[in-house]
Amino acid sequence: MTLLEHLRELRTRLFRASIAIVLGMIVGYLLSTKVLEILQDPYCDLAKKLAIEHNNGVLEPGWTCGFVALKVTDPLLLRLKISLWVGLIVSAPFWMYQLWAFVAPGLHRKERRWAYVFAGLAAPLFAAGAVLAFIVVSKGLEFLVSFINPQTTIMLEAMSYVDFVTGMMLVFGVAFEFPLGIMLANIAGIATGKRLLGWWRIAVFIFFVFAAVATPTADPFGMTFLALAMSILYFAAVVFALVNDKRKGRNRPSYAGIGDDEVSSLDDYEVEPVEAASPIDGYDPVDAPSPVAAPTPVEKPRPLDSRWDDIT
Repeated sequence: MTLLEHLRELRTRLFRASIAIVLGMIVGYLLSTKVLEILQDPYCDLAKKLAIEHNNGVLEPGWTCGFVALKVTDPLLLRLKISLWVGLIVSAPFWMYQLWAFVAPGLHRKERRWAYVFAGLAAPLFAAGAVLAFIVVSKGLEFLVSFINPQTTIMLEAMSYVDFVTGMMLVFGVAFEFPLGIMLANIAGIATGKRLLGWWRIAVFIFFVFAAVATPTADPFGMTFLALAMSILYFAAVVFALVNDKRKGRNRPSYAGIGDDEVSSLDDYEVEPVEAASPIDGYDPVDAPSPVAAPTPVEKPRPLDSRWDDIT
């Protein structure tokens, strides 16, 4: 295919993926109310617990878990944002297939096999990270709310709260994809399992720094859970790298099976036959060089008063 044909195919794939996402957004809009209730559960459970504690163990009649909308358009934008997230998740098999259909023709059979493995691991890892983030949110909210004065009424802004929860889920989900990069580097021969194991101190330090910067909360729970989870996944990837290196024999030198007093066999080497040199033919005679002509004498310059230039 020419470059223009590739661009046309990319345009077609992107158009089909966009249609799938739009259809998924329609489904997400129908489910947005239920999804919003699920996202609000950690805060509502905490608010209900605090309301019971402040009222001497009794929940006031008519108590509701309320959120604040600062703008008139916030309820609509909130439902559209949730619809987009749900649409991306629902239509993920189709738009990921379009991406794969565009990339797969340029891969070898072995590369396609590993791509199937990575694609099969990427979705469960992202889902596991999102679920862990949802669990961490409840712990983080309880820690942050504990600093508020008991006489203070908590009313969270709906858009900010949803951004906070979805941001945590996105950060955890993307962070859980990091071991796949390590596995890919080992399969490509860039880093061995022994070398990765020697870098574990640096890796754990980087994980804690990344967790401290990436998590949108100031509580220690989110940072600690994310860093520990990434460290566990890192060691799992190192185990995979060690097994893969042992399977391919990367850590074994070429002379490992030969004894100290054993002579290597010459049968292991393939000697290419040397072609016979062609005979040297005769050469053409070289002509004698032509004589150099004698130099012409230089004329005697005229006196200055008899010279004329272009102006004078």
